Amino acid sequence: MIKVELLIFDLDGTLADTGQDLVTAVNYTLEALGLATLDQKRVISFVGDGVEELIKRALGGENQESFSRAMKIFLGHYEDHLLDQTVLCPGVRECLDYFLAKRKIIISNKRQEFTVKIVQGLGIAPFFEDIVGGDVMPYKKPDRRLVEPYLQRFRISREETVIVGDGPNDILLAKNAGVWSCACLNGLTPRDKLMKLHPDCICESLLEIRELFS
Repeated sequence: MIKVELLIFDLDGTLADTGQDLVTAVNYTLEALGLATLDQKRVISFVGDGVEELIKRALGGENQESFSRAMKIFLGHYEDHLLDQTVLCPGVRECLDYFLAKRKIIISNKRQEFTVKIVQGLGIAPFFEDIVGGDVMPYKKPDRRLVEPYLQRFRISREETVIVGDGPNDILLAKNAGVWSCACLNGLTPRDKLMKLHPDCICESLLEIRELFS
């Protein structure tokens, strides 16, 4: 068991099952532009690098001239519907209760306003000392500069810090920052893609990290 004092969590697919609302918003956008909708698996594969990349990927190379309009449509729709079907992932509340005495923050590539709205809407905001969205800093995951300020602020070592997430950017961020990585295999990313990055630890559910970290 690894002793940690700081747990850094991803949001989409790790703490919150946001996939369906993202798919709905993307396909609403495509329909509004007169474009063909995409299947759920394909849209989910576009998630993880922020909303701009999500929309660019959904449009495809031949429709990039519609990017500005697509962004406006998507942002307007998603803001009003981001909690329609989004729920906590299994075991989240129990996990956060278990690590109540530890420092905890969220680092997501999702926009700050959406990240905060989801975390507050799902009732878990009080568990976290900070929530960092993808547009707060001029860089996103997996840039190690997202982690450094918290190691200094909390005076916690790299050996006592873990990043828990379901995406490649979470594992790469941990490696770049020199902290522990824990891959959630039941999130939005295919597990084989995560395993190829050789995370330090893996879990099927957040409940399992109670057996990995103390």
